[in-house]
Amino acid sequence: MRQITRRGLIFGSAALPVVGWPGFGLAQEISGGRLLLVGTQTSGTSKGIYAYSFDSSAGELKLVGLTAEADNPTFLALAPNRKTVLVANELDTYEGKSSGAVSSYTLDRAKARLTKVNEVASLGGGTCHVAFDHTGRSAFAANYGGGSAASFSVGEDGRLSPAVSFFQYSGRGPKEQQNGPHAHRVTVSPDNRFLLVNDLGLDAIHVYRLDAGTAKLTLNDPPAWRSAPGAGPRALQFHPNGRFAYCVEEMASAVVVLRWNAQAGVLETIEEVVIRPPEFQGMTAGSEIVIDPDGRFAYAADRFDDIIATFAISAESGRITLLNRISCGGKVPRHIALDPSGRWLLVANQASDNIAVLARDTRTGQLAEAGKSFPLSKPQCLVFA
Repeated sequence: MRQITRRGLIFGSAALPVVGWPGFGLAQEISGGRLLLVGTQTSGTSKGIYAYSFDSSAGELKLVGLTAEADNPTFLALAPNRKTVLVANELDTYEGKSSGAVSSYTLDRAKARLTKVNEVASLGGGTCHVAFDHTGRSAFAANYGGGSAASFSVGEDGRLSPAVSFFQYSGRGPKEQQNGPHAHRVTVSPDNRFLLVNDLGLDAIHVYRLDAGTAKLTLNDPPAWRSAPGAGPRALQFHPNGRFAYCVEEMASAVVVLRWNAQAGVLETIEEVVIRPPEFQGMTAGSEIVIDPDGRFAYAADRFDDIIATFAISAESGRITLLNRISCGGKVPRHIALDPSGRWLLVANQASDNIAVLARDTRTGQLAEAGKSFPLSKPQCLVFA
């Protein structure tokens, strides 16, 4: 079962992305499917955020169009009220300063249309991740290049305030990729009392107490969880039961299982399981993890070995068991997402310019070894709206 399988793809009929908006019939375009928003890197031919209709009965994507032209919108987050979309603009310079940006859009789901509300400085370059708290009144950004994190207040109309809290990190790790702090993920705890910031440059997950009413953050005591030196904690997902969290380490290409103490805001290491196959000798880079809504299975991606690993989760201990590894259906899987039906895993393959759709057995958790492929230049983030 622990082999890696590489199979060909069945290519879908979706057209290449177009610049501009089709202009009519948009409600009909998505009436039979789920709305998928895709953030992209705009260094290629992509121009911003794209909308797709997803048919969960057949696993088919149909391009609706470019829903918002934007500068490097590499990560998206949907507000709890499903009316506002938060966007990380992964820029090195914004308004003449060393900063990225965070943008807010209102979402018209029936027309698959995003309308910008406002945009603010993230106060650090290379803004790569954003998140809402569970009330939708606070928002957060991780700045990879700047090595920092910030919080923002969100108005009822979705308008972002200037930064309420800002934390600049310093230092470095032992690996070449860790030449400074690199904040990569902002994650709110299940009870909305803490914010966790993955810093792959410092081998740490910083922990803050959150005042959700004001978006103010204060450093927790203890202030951080520490990984093994050179591991690079990149992504984080909480288990649906709130007792465990799962961290993907980029350089170690591993999933660390963590016990979460919700009262104290403390993470404790339970175990570490590698994503990459032991026979792989090249450079590896763990990128992302998702957990199914039942909390029975987890899926983790490695960007350089181009694989998706499937794990079974023990509800009692939180420990994981590797079931298999398969091809991601492309090159450099940047982000992965389960569709709302749970029958499909979608993969944003940055280097091969495609979104792969892999069938999933909801009973066994297994992914199909062959999938469908839909073209898009440098997809970065997949959000079902």
